[in-house]
Amino acid sequence: MELDHISKQIDGIEKNLAAFSAKADEEIKATSKISADTKAALDGLGAQQRELADRLLTIEQRGSQQQEGASKAEGWGQQFTKSDSYKSFIGGSAQKASLEVKNTVVTSDTTVAPDRKPGVVGGAFRMFTIEDLLNSAPTSSNAIEYTRENVFTNAAAETAEGAALPESSITFTLDNVPVQSVGHWIKLSRQLINDAAALAAYINTRLRYGVDLRVENQLVNGNGTSPNLSGLFKAGNFTAHGYTAAALTGAGLSATNRFDLIGKMLGDCQMADYPADGILLNPADWWTMRLTKDTTGRYLLGDPGDSAPPMLFGTPVVACSAVAADMVMVGAFGMAATKHDREGVTVDMSESDSDNFTKQLVTVRATRRLALAVERPASLRAGDLTPA
Repeated sequence: MELDHISKQIDGIEKNLAAFSAKADEEIKATSKISADTKAALDGLGAQQRELADRLLTIEQRGSQQQEGASKAEGWGQQFTKSDSYKSFIGGSAQKASLEVKNTVVTSDTTVAPDRKPGVVGGAFRMFTIEDLLNSAPTSSNAIEYTRENVFTNAAAETAEGAALPESSITFTLDNVPVQSVGHWIKLSRQLINDAAALAAYINTRLRYGVDLRVENQLVNGNGTSPNLSGLFKAGNFTAHGYTAAALTGAGLSATNRFDLIGKMLGDCQMADYPADGILLNPADWWTMRLTKDTTGRYLLGDPGDSAPPMLFGTPVVACSAVAADMVMVGAFGMAATKHDREGVTVDMSESDSDNFTKQLVTVRATRRLALAVERPASLRAGDLTPA
């Protein structure tokens, strides 16, 4: 073996070193110095000894790494306890746990460990946009009472000296919306929480995201019947744009041209002294418009390489999946509604459920409390994007 051969060479060099060291001692006693030949021989033997020592160290390190790699190889039991199937079983979400372990015989290695990637492969996360359009205010109550202006009839006019001033009228409605709770929960095993901190943190993030996702859907489509929020598209919270295909055609516009309809709605908002600050569209409808080309094949809203923010007629477009396809809302959102936050997203953990303690389970709950009050329905106009 290579190791035995190197060891014999080192033994021979050590004997020669001992002999030349003794000769050097005699030369020093006789002449007070070492001869050039003796010194050259000692230097040569020292170099050979260092070279063999380096080779021996390399061989030993190689053997140590092989042993360490073998010790790190996971057996079937370790692979099984780390599998998703096993985790589902101990978490109570599966009736059995199984794992397929594939073996390949290659020299002395009889198991092939899976290529385990770190972290968690996540799913889709929506970019939330609706809340940014609305006014926000905190509340410490469980209900919001507000005064909604219905109709303002402005009779202001020039008046001769001594004549009676005209009377204007404003009608109001006192409205009330309750603060609603949005939340959900999931059960985790205590072992998972203790042993897989990254996975537990990911689950917490998912729970928070789930709450905000539902809140955005409710802000858009909540029907106002408890426990739902009173959403922007709820009847009575907006003014119908009122356009039909015949009306658009009669005005010299195309009934299927989405740009024409949105332009008319923007003009109507401005005429009502509610200049729009946003346009709500479904993403599919927005991209249909974004990809529209003129007769020469050029994109109407700019080349694909342009990085300008989504806008139509100088008004920001908010594309949100919560908006139904072929629906549009245009308006002064900052004036129209206020989101009242009672509590932000709160994540709680508890073992107090009836069977959690005995089963070593932990209930993780995420909740949020809020209300939406639409004070000025006249500032929002909505309806079909391609009216019949």
